Amino acid sequence: MSAELKVLSVGYAGERVAGTVVLVRDGDFIAVIDPGMVADRALILDPLVDEGLDADDVTDVLFSHHHPDHTINAALFPNARVHDFQATYHRDLWVPRQFDEKSGHSRLAPSVRMVRTPGHTTQDVTTFVETGDGLVACTHLWWSDAGPADDPFAADRDVLRRSRERVLALEPRLIVPGHGAPFTPGTATPV
Repeated sequence: MSAELKVLSVGYAGERVAGTVVLVRDGDFIAVIDPGMVADRALILDPLVDEGLDADDVTDVLFSHHHPDHTINAALFPNARVHDFQATYHRDLWVPRQFDEKSGHSRLAPSVRMVRTPGHTTQDVTTFVETGDGLVACTHLWWSDAGPADDPFAADRDVLRRSRERVLALEPRLIVPGHGAPFTPGTATPV
């Protein structure tokens, strides 16, 4: 079984900023990744409706990191569990995140897993989604297909480079960056 992935809203960074927002379906697991800043909340909600879903249907919200441009609209999904690098939060529960000691992965659904990938921030995670077309990495290690090669917010460029190499070693078919359209690895700014 594989998951379905759809970009709800393509982000951008410049004079204005918006995060790329992604929908993932894996059986009963219906997740939105990085429901952050957008010009209008309809840019998240309308494509959801086009997919036959309502905000109440979303079971999970995943954050790549805790900057507001990736988190500010999480409350649009009142029934969802929220996942980040350290825990799963649901109503008044705070359940510590367990990463497999050997692989470093935290499985959320049969075809969806989070992996610690510090770089843009020390708390970054990449969400890997196994689709019928291959592996997709939703990550903020790249802002867009143009990089940046040297993330101005990365505290440690060597950590960023190692995390990018770790993602690329898993051979994703597609990378969904934090502020741009999906791209094929090899077409992006070098690590």
